[in-house]
Amino acid sequence: MLLCRVGSVSWGLGLRSGALRGPALSCRIHRVGTSGDAARFRDTVLLPHTHFPMKLNNQKLLDRELQIQRECGFDQLYTWQRERKAKKEFCLHDGPPYANGDTHVGHALNKILKDVRNRFEVLRGTRVHYVPGWDCHGLPIELKALGQLHAGDLTPLQVRRKAREFAEAAIARQRAAFQRWGIMADWGNCYYSFSGHYEATQLRIFQDMHSKGLVYQDYKPVFWSPSSRTALAEAELEYNSEHLSRSVYATFTLTALPPKLAPSLEALGKVSVLVWTTQPWTIPANQAVCFMPKAQYSLVKRVDSEQLLLVATERIASLTSALGTDLQNVTTFVGSDLEGGVCQHPTISGKEVPLLPANHVTMAKGTGLVHTAPAHGMEDYSVATHFSLPVDCMVDEEGRFNELAGKDLQGQAVLDKGTDTVICMLQAAGALVKEEECVHSYPYDWRSKTPVLIRPSKQWFINTANLKDKAKESLQKVKVIPESARATLMAKLDGRTYWCISRQRSWGVPIPVFYHRETGEALLNKYTVAHVAKVFEEKGSDSWWVEPLEALLPADVLKKSNAGSVTDYERGEDVLDIWFDSGTSWAAVLHGGSASDPHADVCIEGKDQLGGWFQSSLLTSVAVRNKAPYKALVVHGFVVSEKGDKMSKSLGNVIDPDIVINGGPVGQQAANLKLRHFRTPTCSAKRLNSRTAARPLYMKPRSCVATPLSQDPVLSPAYGADVLRWWVAESNVFSDVQIGPKALNTARDSIYKLRNTLRFMLGNLQGFDPRTQAVDPKHMHYIDQYLLHLLREYSIKVSDAYSEFDSGRVIRLLQAFINRDLSSFYFSIIKDRLYCDAENSLGRRSCQTVLEEILDGVTRSIAPILPHLAEEVYQYAPGHDEGETLFQSGWIKSSSVWRKPGLEEAVEGACAIRDSFLSSIPGRNAVEYDLTVAIEPGLLFELMESLQEEPTSTCSQLTELMMASRTTLREALPRDLPADAITGRGTFLINLEGGVIREESTYNIAAVPISLTRCPRCRRHTAETPDCLCPRCQTVVREAQ
Repeated sequence: MLLCRVGSVSWGLGLRSGALRGPALSCRIHRVGTSGDAARFRDTVLLPHTHFPMKLNNQKLLDRELQIQRECGFDQLYTWQRERKAKKEFCLHDGPPYANGDTHVGHALNKILKDVRNRFEVLRGTRVHYVPGWDCHGLPIELKALGQLHAGDLTPLQVRRKAREFAEAAIARQRAAFQRWGIMADWGNCYYSFSGHYEATQLRIFQDMHSKGLVYQDYKPVFWSPSSRTALAEAELEYNSEHLSRSVYATFTLTALPPKLAPSLEALGKVSVLVWTTQPWTIPANQAVCFMPKAQYSLVKRVDSEQLLLVATERIASLTSALGTDLQNVTTFVGSDLEGGVCQHPTISGKEVPLLPANHVTMAKGTGLVHTAPAHGMEDYSVATHFSLPVDCMVDEEGRFNELAGKDLQGQAVLDKGTDTVICMLQAAGALVKEEECVHSYPYDWRSKTPVLIRPSKQWFINTANLKDKAKESLQKVKVIPESARATLMAKLDGRTYWCISRQRSWGVPIPVFYHRETGEALLNKYTVAHVAKVFEEKGSDSWWVEPLEALLPADVLKKSNAGSVTDYERGEDVLDIWFDSGTSWAAVLHGGSASDPHADVCIEGKDQLGGWFQSSLLTSVAVRNKAPYKALVVHGFVVSEKGDKMSKSLGNVIDPDIVINGGPVGQQAANLKLRHFRTPTCSAKRLNSRTAARPLYMKPRSCVATPLSQDPVLSPAYGADVLRWWVAESNVFSDVQIGPKALNTARDSIYKLRNTLRFMLGNLQGFDPRTQAVDPKHMHYIDQYLLHLLREYSIKVSDAYSEFDSGRVIRLLQAFINRDLSSFYFSIIKDRLYCDAENSLGRRSCQTVLEEILDGVTRSIAPILPHLAEEVYQYAPGHDEGETLFQSGWIKSSSVWRKPGLEEAVEGACAIRDSFLSSIPGRNAVEYDLTVAIEPGLLFELMESLQEEPTSTCSQLTELMMASRTTLREALPRDLPADAITGRGTFLINLEGGVIREESTYNIAAVPISLTRCPRCRRHTAETPDCLCPRCQTVVREAQ
């Protein structure tokens, strides 16, 4: 049922409608009145008092957060909760961040989201399993570790040593940052993909998949990075939608007409097939031209040159526009009629290529006839496999034409000069019809940000085609949040027919294969892999290069493998893809229902992992045990600037979370810095503490420095860790998340308001011990019982929101509860009772009991998001032993007895009447009025009688809710109302027993200026004479003496 609310009230004890202010706690002596008489009673008013600071800024804030972490044992909490007895276990598996640099706000978004859920589970009494880890291998680390050094000048062990040192240093910095953010974990027991145990587990997964025929070696096209000189998997690509290519229309002259068309075409003269490609450099590797068997094709004549061209009928209109000439349709036929045709290769004299049917041909672009180079296209390779075409590679590892391409092309970079030369060759052969620039999406190496090629090489693959159906079936049992991400994951699975898992680098886990020196045959079986895994477990993967071959391939293993002498073999040089590294983390790290069945309740990662870690983990788990390694996936967005721009070091808008927390210079905020040189002015550096002076908020590339356009850099304030956590929690993490000064300032101001509300409750609980002074709910005022009811509803909703990974909803619920239910409603009503009733009176203790419950509930509800603030409040809160921490004391404590039949209707009915009263006196103080409420006999009248038993009262619960000085409850308004009476009318719908009892009641109100005078102590108009206290205050003062 809708509960109307009134605005918040000032610290004065009266309510002035239309002039409302929020509660701002002051610990100074508060004057009850302006006269000398009033000053005599100031010490008898129980004003709030607490040492809990209203606000912490800058270094005081930072010192306090670190103090809280020490005093409350942040570093011991994870171990404590693992050792306690618990009925339930919650496992959140940490997708490993890459150990290749400092933290950024993307790390903060991810780690804090995980920590919020973990802390919630700890508070609920669940035992949490969360082991943070790092992905430590791979080319980015290798390249950064080597710097300007060339890998070819170093041995593999030297490369690995430098890469390990770099990764270990990055891990140390990231781990320190995660701890500063308040992330709960056992930081002394993390997992690392370069540990011997992890590597050995990975090899065992590899062997299991190999034994099932899912891992194989083949020579086929793969994505290849010339800049990195290694094969890449789909997950290692970024697609640049603004890539510029030089596309060409070229002709392949028919040397043998298709048999079905020969009779009709022979007399027409020279006929050519027209193709279109955005990669002209692949034409020398052409082995066929493909057509769509069921499509319609036409022989057309160019009006401007009489040239005869074969094209798809559907593409004639577009080609007319593209070629700038009319195309006259000579004849039309079905695509299958083209079968058997043979063309002259346009750049290789004497070479002929066939016309072949293929299902991958589309009519979306081009001519409907596809130039096919099996060495440089996945679909092209499928055609070659089906028709036994050669797969000759004319491109080397550096992306240059090799000797197979001929002297005119050898040594030229295919994407640069090589393309120019091929186009010139087409022109010289008379095969070039048109050249033009084409902007399209093209794959780039995600590390070097440079274009990749497709070229064939001998690699190790996982046959994902045989895993996809089972993987998709397993995904149906996985909860995906948001659900829309499931379709993306399914689509990425569908688009992956195989997974190239070998890399031509040194820093990684070696593929445990041995090759026969003469035949090149691979030796890889369960015996060889099991032995290598055992060696790696004991000595790490460096042993692949350190140990003699006899130690890796001992005699007993050779015997079991039916192999020859150890001298007949040499070890392989490839390493495993890092996605296979991280994709086996479930086997190395998780401990679910049993050690033999590891699984995670949830994995939380960014949307880029839909084609990365989520997928590689799924495929390896399904391959080994036919099920997903996780029960739920939570997919969050990326962090972007406040303008919605992608975070980029080159743009200078990458925000450093360390600067967010500790403050410091802002790199290019408000366009203050220009990307060229970075030099912090001496005068500014002196104003920064040593911890932050050297690090800009917007991190620059190592090789890029910024020159200030003004004398001083912009300084970011020290927000502290809780502001960073609030920003994460408040954001809609299921889409891209904006960050910048505006978002951070909003988060900080929200915490200030929350802190002030908590401080108000702490101040009014001074001297109260709930263990001995709490009031039983059945003896409480109705309004107090009602707030317990609202608190219980709030706790249920908050628990549901946390359970659904919706911390943004938690914050919205929190702010609504504080602003609507507390500050603007409950606090404004109870101040008179808190400040002016006797200290030990039932009414005051009733109110304090509820305030303590609310303080405790609100503090616990924000603890997963703001652990520092929650523990700080808990140190000041009453009712627990010194040294006890909030996270060791459980979740919100609410009781079903707080929901009392008729309670909600009684209070909300009174609120509806009060709102009518306040709206009738805009701009006036409610305590200046004598209010009469008239209700016809019925349910509403009975409910109001429960709030005021006597007909007229200055101290009833109904009067407190009305916020008037005196209230009279009657069945009808008096006939002799004074002329200055303000009247109003309203209705209220009562809904009891779940709708079984429904009654709409009408009420009337009449407000007249009160004849009583203002009490100099409580400032309510309840005193008989101006120089006299009201009866309530007389009793309180007399008993206090």
